[in-house]
Amino acid sequence: MSEAKEEGLLAELPGDLMMWVLIISELLVFGAGLAAFLAVRISDPAGFADAQDHLDRAAGGLNTAVLVTSGLCAALANRDSAQGRRKQVRLWLAGAAALGLVFLWVKAIEYGDKLSAGIGTETHPFFTFYYLLTGFHAAHVVAGIVILGLIACYDSPRNLETGTAFWHMVDLIWVLLFPVIYLLR
Repeated sequence: MSEAKEEGLLAELPGDLMMWVLIISELLVFGAGLAAFLAVRISDPAGFADAQDHLDRAAGGLNTAVLVTSGLCAALANRDSAQGRRKQVRLWLAGAAALGLVFLWVKAIEYGDKLSAGIGTETHPFFTFYYLLTGFHAAHVVAGIVILGLIACYDSPRNLETGTAFWHMVDLIWVLLFPVIYLLR
């Protein structure tokens, strides 16, 4: 039995189709979380603004730069893979994963600062969403680091495209979370 040739948009997707199903579903989940955050914010804009003032915008900005740079590393791994440079691919993937660890370290410092100030999920609805959305994102960063490690070991072009697509989704979600949670007034 021969495989049917994929045509159209599906033929253009890099990596595995099931990863794209996962990516779309994760984007929908985060989108719903952000929509709920914004809907609740409408009922208490002053309270949300006051709570938001307890966030470390510099740390959030640093984490944005860290994840965008890690996405660049993942893209450069794909570029070098196309040129057959396996050693460079692994170095770029290690760089992306290391930057993921930096992100988690900065986020852990942020959480520690909030918790030591007595700010938890019950403090205000803003912080319920803050911990929920950023914590769920951090779990995706951990999963992404594991995926980057696996594709560094099994660096076929398909694995690389599939794994880095997930990593770019992690970047994209943070690029959406950061302005909504840290900056939007």
